[in-house]
Amino acid sequence: MSDLFPQGYAHYLAGGLMIGAGVGLLFLLTGLIGGMSSVFSSTWSYVSKVPYFQTPRYLRSRRWRLVYAAGLILGGLLYLGLGGEPFQTDVGTWRLMVGGLLIGFGARLSKGCTAGHGICGLASLQWPSLLAVMVFLSTAIGIAHLMRWLGVA
Repeated sequence: MSDLFPQGYAHYLAGGLMIGAGVGLLFLLTGLIGGMSSVFSSTWSYVSKVPYFQTPRYLRSRRWRLVYAAGLILGGLLYLGLGGEPFQTDVGTWRLMVGGLLIGFGARLSKGCTAGHGICGLASLQWPSLLAVMVFLSTAIGIAHLMRWLGVA
């Protein structure tokens, strides 16, 4: 296992448990599904008058979704405050931006993200979420193998 997780797996396990507990508590206490892809659209409802962003779905949920997103940022800051090492990558800025655009497009296309489908959707036995997660994972695995085959680090 040390070749797959050279720095150990405890922090991955802890992070997964915290994410699961967070979305579980959100659902148990409020009945809300804690996916992140809707945060983007609901936040745009503050600045854009395009009818898509002004739908009642986004207008009703934008406050709690901003608080939800702020929790992610505060969690990262807490991690750093407790002595965690900051994450660094050698991936170029343009690659990160292209990857972000592709991930955003995929989240909109699948009507959800890995948090919404992979955690909340699977936990509530939603078949469309199972299909979405299978597509997410198979695409990621396929692209990783393609990049390795092409020699891209």
